[in-house]
Amino acid sequence: MSSRRQFIRSTAATGTLLWTSPLGIGFGQEKSSGSSSNTTRSRTATGENVVATVHPIASQAALAMFRLGGNAVDAAVAAALCLGVVDGHNSGIGGGCLILIRSSSGAVYAIDGREKAPAASSPTLYLRNGKPSVELSQTGPLAAGVPSQVAALHLAHSKLGSLSWSALFEPAIHAAQDGYVIGNATSSTIKSEFADILKFEASKSVLSSASGQPLAIGETLRQTDLANTLRQLAKAGPEWFYTGEFATRCAEYLQSIGGVMTKSDFANYKAIERTPLDSKYRKHRVLGFPTPSSGGIHIAQMLNILENFDVAQMYRESPARFFHLLAESMKLAFADRAYWLGDSDFVKVPDFLTDPDYAAKLAKKVDLEKAISVAGHGNANATDESKKHTTHLTTADAKGNWVALTSTVNTSWGSKVMVPGTGVMLNNQMDDFSIAPGVPNAFGLIGSAANAVEPNKRPLSSMSPSIVLDENGKPFLTCGAAGGPKIINATLQNIVRCLDLDESIDKAIASARVHQQWRPDLLYVESGLGGLRIPNATEKISVKEGDDSIARQLASMGHSIRPVNSIAIAQGIQATSNGLIAASDPRTDGAAMAF
Repeated sequence: MSSRRQFIRSTAATGTLLWTSPLGIGFGQEKSSGSSSNTTRSRTATGENVVATVHPIASQAALAMFRLGGNAVDAAVAAALCLGVVDGHNSGIGGGCLILIRSSSGAVYAIDGREKAPAASSPTLYLRNGKPSVELSQTGPLAAGVPSQVAALHLAHSKLGSLSWSALFEPAIHAAQDGYVIGNATSSTIKSEFADILKFEASKSVLSSASGQPLAIGETLRQTDLANTLRQLAKAGPEWFYTGEFATRCAEYLQSIGGVMTKSDFANYKAIERTPLDSKYRKHRVLGFPTPSSGGIHIAQMLNILENFDVAQMYRESPARFFHLLAESMKLAFADRAYWLGDSDFVKVPDFLTDPDYAAKLAKKVDLEKAISVAGHGNANATDESKKHTTHLTTADAKGNWVALTSTVNTSWGSKVMVPGTGVMLNNQMDDFSIAPGVPNAFGLIGSAANAVEPNKRPLSSMSPSIVLDENGKPFLTCGAAGGPKIINATLQNIVRCLDLDESIDKAIASARVHQQWRPDLLYVESGLGGLRIPNATEKISVKEGDDSIARQLASMGHSIRPVNSIAIAQGIQATSNGLIAASDPRTDGAAMAF
C-alpha cells in the first residue's frame, strides 16, 4: 500500500475517512486527542484550539493542522478545502467565499472572495425573446461567475498562515483520491439535481454509479481528477488556477458549450480586503462583512432596531412576542435589502442603513400586538422554493486568532457544470444577481438595478460571517450559517440569544428559529417551535381556540405561518471561563472538535 494510503477505513454509519498521512497526521480517528467528548459526531467541544464545520472529515482536517502547530487560519483553509471534497454540493474551489478574521494582534480582516461576472456579461445576458430565463442563470455555462475561493484562501494564508501552503491541501487530497462514504446530504442533493447533472458528461461520470443511477447513501465517492487538481494547486499555487492550465481548460470548455467566460476573466480576478463593518449592540461590538454581503449590513440594522426594546424581558414574558419582534425587524430590513443593496464598487450603498437613528424610526413602525404590512420600494413579488446551499465553518486558537468563513457554489452542485479532467464543479452565482426587475432568484429574493448584472460585478450575497467582541475588545463569539437568505436571520438569532438571553452558543444554535424575508410575506417557523406539526404543501395554519403554542400565537398576530423542518445550518464558537466552546448545528451531521 502506498504511503498516501497507509491506513484507510470508511464507514457508512459515520461518514468518516480514516488515514495516517506521510506527515504522521492522524486524520479521522473516532476520537481526537483533545476533549474526551470529541467523537466524529460531537456537536460541542471545549479546548484551546477549536473548530466547527458541517462535516466531520473537514473538522478533522482542521484538527490535523492544529496538531502540526498551525493556527486558526491554517485550520480554516484546510477545512474549507476539505469541505469542497466531502461537501461539494455546498462549496468548493469552483465557488467563492467570504472570510472574516480577528487576529491575535487585534487586527480585523474582511477578505472578499466573492465571484465576479465575466467581462462579457450584460443586463440582457439572460433575456430570451425579451423575457428573463432563470434557467440560464441557474444551470449551465452562463450560470457561473469567475471562481474565487482559491484566491481568497491564498490571501488569508499569505497574511496570517503559519504552515506551508501545500500542507493545507493534504487532507483534501486524501479525501478526494481515496474517497469517502456518501451520507444523506450528498445523496439527496445528487438525486434531486440528477436530471441537470446528466446534461454534463464530467458531472455525470463522477456523480453516477456504473449503472447510471445517482450515487446513493453508503457508496464511496472517489474524485481522482479533483485530487490531481488539488495537487497542482498545492504545488504551483493560485497562479496555476488563474493564469495557467486550469484557467485555459475551464474557459475553453465553457465557451465550447455556450459560455462567455474567458482566460482574461480568470487572470483579472483578485480577492480583495474590505473594511469590516463595526457596529455596537448593548455592550458588545459586532464585526460583520460589508457588501457584496448583505448580511453584515442587515444584521447591524436589525440589532439597531432591537436595541430599542428590552428583548430579554420580552422573552421572559412572552416568547411569542419575542419571535414576533424578530420577524418584524427581519421584514423591515429585507425590504431595504431588495431596493438598496448591490456591489458597492458599482453602486452607492447608503450609510443610513446601519445608522441607529434610522433604526429607531423603523422600530417605531413595529406593532408589538400584530404584524405590519411593509410596502417596500417597489411592487415586486417573489416566491421561495426553500433551496439550501452554502456552508459555514469557524476556527479559533489559543493565541487569539478567530476565523469565520462562509463558502458557497450557490444552489446544490452549483451550475451542475464540472470542467472535464479537473473534477471542479462550477458555481451558479450569477443567479444571485437580479437578472430582471421583480424576478425572484432561486431563493425567492428579488432586487433592483443596484444588483443588476454588469461586467466584473460581484453579485449580492447573504453570507454573514460575524465576530462579536466583548466590552474589553476581546473575541467573545463568532457565528455564521448556511441556507440562502435564512443565513442572515439565523446568525441574528444566535447573536441575540447569546447576548440578550445569556445562552451558550451551543444552546443558541440548537434552539428553534423563525425567518421572514419580506417577499414572500411568510413567517417560516421551525417545527420545534411550539411543537407544530409539518403540514402538507396546501394545508393552511389555523388558530384553534385555546391553543397557546407559540406558532399559533404568531398566527393570531397576523403572521402567515409556513412550518419547515429547519431554518439554516449554523456553526459557532464562544469564549468562556472554561476555554473556547465550539458548536455545530444538530440539524445536520457536522462536528465540533478541539485540540
